[in-house]
Amino acid sequence: MKKIVFISLLAAIAFTGYSQTKPDDSIPLYKKSTIPPFKIMQADSTWLTNAEIPKKKPVVIIYFSPECGHCQLAAQEMATNIDKLKSATFIWVSYFSVPEIKKFIENYKLQGFTNFYFGRDPQYFIPNYYKVRFTPFIAVYDKKGKFVQSFEQGTDPDTLANLINKKPT
Repeated sequence: MKKIVFISLLAAIAFTGYSQTKPDDSIPLYKKSTIPPFKIMQADSTWLTNAEIPKKKPVVIIYFSPECGHCQLAAQEMATNIDKLKSATFIWVSYFSVPEIKKFIENYKLQGFTNFYFGRDPQYFIPNYYKVRFTPFIAVYDKKGKFVQSFEQGTDPDTLANLINKKPT
């Protein structure tokens, strides 16, 4: 009888421990995948999707607000340090209106950078996908489209340059 109680107790403990372990859901989906399937309305009223961005180049997705002081500072710093950032494609995404995004582009003289794309995310896909809490949110992908690192409150151009110019492993 003691053997049956002992085995039952052991089985109950094992079952309880097993039922409390979950697959590793604590890691956000974007950290385990490639560039998400986004669709944004660009400032020129055309649509841009992840399938249309240049291939075999690092990609930096920036979720921003034209009214955000940190976003404005990031734009200024990136414009000043564009030579360090030329090797990547930058996708600037906002929920704000196209005219507000255009004003942001003009204010920070970003219209001449051929590796910068700007657009509105009317479906709010990007902030939901990345679980954005602060702007600017930045996600960096390597040349193969593999996630490298994210920054929940932005980062400086030197850090981005180091990541995008790093050889993929």
